[in-house]
Amino acid sequence: MEINKINDYLWEIPQSRPMNVPARIYSSDALIEAVKKEETFKQLVNVAQLPGIVKYAMAMPDIHWGYGFPIGGVAAFETENGVISPGGVGYDINCGVRLAATGLNEKEIRPKLADLATAIYRDIPSGVGSTGPLKLTEKQLKKVLSQGSPRIIDQGYGDAADADHTEEGGCMANADPGAVSNRAVERGRRQLGTLGSGNHFMEIGVVDTIYDPAVADAFGLRPGHVTLLIHTGSRGLGHQVCDDFLAAMTKKVHQTGIRIPDRQLACMPINSAGGRAYYNAMACAANFAWANRQVLMHLARDVFMETLDISPRELAMHLVYDVCHNIAKIETHVIDGRQREVCVHRKGATRAFAPGHPALNRACRDVGQPILIPGDMGTASYVLVGTQEAMDQTFGSTCHGAGRVMSRKAAKKAAKGRSLAQELEQQGVLVRASGKGTMAEEMPEAYKNVTEVVEAVHGSGISRKVAKLRPVAVVKG
Repeated sequence: MEINKINDYLWEIPQSRPMNVPARIYSSDALIEAVKKEETFKQLVNVAQLPGIVKYAMAMPDIHWGYGFPIGGVAAFETENGVISPGGVGYDINCGVRLAATGLNEKEIRPKLADLATAIYRDIPSGVGSTGPLKLTEKQLKKVLSQGSPRIIDQGYGDAADADHTEEGGCMANADPGAVSNRAVERGRRQLGTLGSGNHFMEIGVVDTIYDPAVADAFGLRPGHVTLLIHTGSRGLGHQVCDDFLAAMTKKVHQTGIRIPDRQLACMPINSAGGRAYYNAMACAANFAWANRQVLMHLARDVFMETLDISPRELAMHLVYDVCHNIAKIETHVIDGRQREVCVHRKGATRAFAPGHPALNRACRDVGQPILIPGDMGTASYVLVGTQEAMDQTFGSTCHGAGRVMSRKAAKKAAKGRSLAQELEQQGVLVRASGKGTMAEEMPEAYKNVTEVVEAVHGSGISRKVAKLRPVAVVKG
């Protein structure tokens, strides 16, 4: 496959039949070599063949193999003639990251850090099949699906300002609970306020390095202060929504006349009944995920105060931002000199809107959207900010994390005989997890170097470094 280097952080696969557009990869020399050994670029070329795709099929430096679209993939489709694909969003709809900052410094929590990590692991439900503290009726859940995190905040789980610091205000429009199957509703009814399994986690960190003091100040990040990072999504409800619509679209796509190079790219025209139904159900799952992270932050706040025996004022926990990275959204972008409405698929990619964008809240509108890039337990997580270059080049998108380089099976094999918890503790990171298998699957070596990924998007200009967070305790589902 021909891959041409355009500059230090951008490669292009030229358009050839049956591609409708070229494919572009944002990466560095070191990172792209690992990806060349996989079939991931083939997936990107497949995406470039879908009808109505605009400009390029794109991949971020954390790209790796996924279902349908590669993880780290971005593509925009015309709303009139384009398609929407569940494989371009993923099974965990609105899997995302929420960052809260506190008024505490590391010295204040260090004596009770082990107790704090244990309490979070004990008191916050996590893992496959876990059930949350909210036992919702079907009617109550459907209100969450249509109203998102504002509905949960109204029930006492958080502050009114939290919705303002959440992407889309914590609620996507067009959410229609009637488009969500009974099976999906039942799976989600007991899972609000639960941390997922796999790579989902809560991470207690410390603001270690400030790269842009003015933007960090606007985000409320102070050197040495303690942070909480929450990474999870829409749980069983989102998985079921994806499963339902993949099955339906796989059966019907041939009736539309659309030819797909891979059945995992099953899709429907955005403006068709099937396309609209998926979008509306996906919006419900996204709203569920924002509400889920809202409840988790509220629960974690209580654990902090109880374990450390401090007041809300002493804790001073506030939401920096909440971003999603598995979503499709109808957005307006300037393309070839004119504004056009497109459906932007971001799968394992984060929105990166520039300063002044009307979708941003008052706190960050002057500086740009906060971008949250979690690490791999043992290294670091990063806070970045959106740029005009992202608006011009990537439909306002950037990377979402480190990106796997090792399958879970291979990671387990590589971890055999090692005490990962002890290794991480020697590096200053306490870990609480459900078992050795979970830790092995998610060990740091299973991921790309998150610093290299961040340097690639920073170097390309599609986002800019603001701060580095050093982990001190991680709780895995």
